Amino acid sequence: MFLTILLAACGGSAPAPRPPPEVGVVVATPRPLALRTELPGRLEPSRVAEVRARAAGIVLERTFREGSEVKAGDVLFRIDPAPMQAQRDSARAQLARAQADLEQATLRAERYRPLVATRAVSAQDYDDAVAARDKAAADVSAARASLASAGLSLDYATVRAPIDGRIGRASVTEGALVGQAEPTPLATVQQIDPLYLDMSQSSAELSRLRRGIASGALQGVDEAEADIEIVTDDGEVYPHPGRLLFTDVTVDPSTGSLTLRAEVPNPDGALLPGMYVRARLAQATVPDAILVPQQAVRRDASGASVLVVGPEDTIAVRRVEVGAAEQDSWVIRSGLEAGDRVVVDGVQKVHPDDPVVAVPWKPRDQRSADASPRPAAERD
Repeated sequence: MFLTILLAACGGSAPAPRPPPEVGVVVATPRPLALRTELPGRLEPSRVAEVRARAAGIVLERTFREGSEVKAGDVLFRIDPAPMQAQRDSARAQLARAQADLEQATLRAERYRPLVATRAVSAQDYDDAVAARDKAAADVSAARASLASAGLSLDYATVRAPIDGRIGRASVTEGALVGQAEPTPLATVQQIDPLYLDMSQSSAELSRLRRGIASGALQGVDEAEADIEIVTDDGEVYPHPGRLLFTDVTVDPSTGSLTLRAEVPNPDGALLPGMYVRARLAQATVPDAILVPQQAVRRDASGASVLVVGPEDTIAVRRVEVGAAEQDSWVIRSGLEAGDRVVVDGVQKVHPDDPVVAVPWKPRDQRSADASPRPAAERD
């Protein structure tokens, strides 16, 4: 009888209902968002000067350390100046001779001038004297030019840096004969602060952005004021942002892309010419963009979707159109409205029409900070 009563009591009691699961949600909130485009690019020096020998001769000395910084006007090489000095001395002597001839011809012409009126000399003799004076004056001018040319050649024997920058390895050593048939390359100076960054962007992508700006869906960004974020090959963000200089107006027919050039500060010399980097630049702004964490978006054969918590705290599926990525979030082009509660945490444990308890979602790093023990002084 006791067992019967016990079984009857157990059979009459119903199990307690399970409480609705708790899910973390974010509220869809439109806000202005700069659309950042990530483009590959190669760094180039802002100025390049190839140092060449403009005077022929033997290199006597190299005065710089390879790979060092040089200033415009610094002496880099010294070429044997003896032949140029001899040419300058010869040109100076020719100038002195021409000046003496000019003085003699001038005196003769001045002497003949009054004698022509008295017919003491013929007009032809006077004309010859004037022509000789003019020829002597031309010879003086030619001699001065030859002296200036010889002086330039002597100056070229001392090879100086044409610009500020970093100089590479020397192409010649002491004792080399340079400048015979053509100017001999000696070294290259490159200015690497700032650097130029040449990027390539698809013409179709650029046209799509411009159509969005023309339609009002996007707002244009002033290229001169937009900062460019540089990401190196190891994924690190370069601390000095660049600025866009110009966008080319010609499309490369072989690639269908345009070239964009930016200027990147390089005060520490951390970046080098020839390096490949990625550039993130803002080319337009979405005035009312909605972002959701990437883990909230589900994808299947039909496209992308998210789970939302309806007004009665039940789960509903919402199809969305996903745009570009913004850090750890997706830009939702359509499918969500302001105020929608999107499920981020707990997506796997709920189904459509399930009742849930919606709580604000916290990123993992914020949850870790909240769970970390407080110092004793704060607990007190």
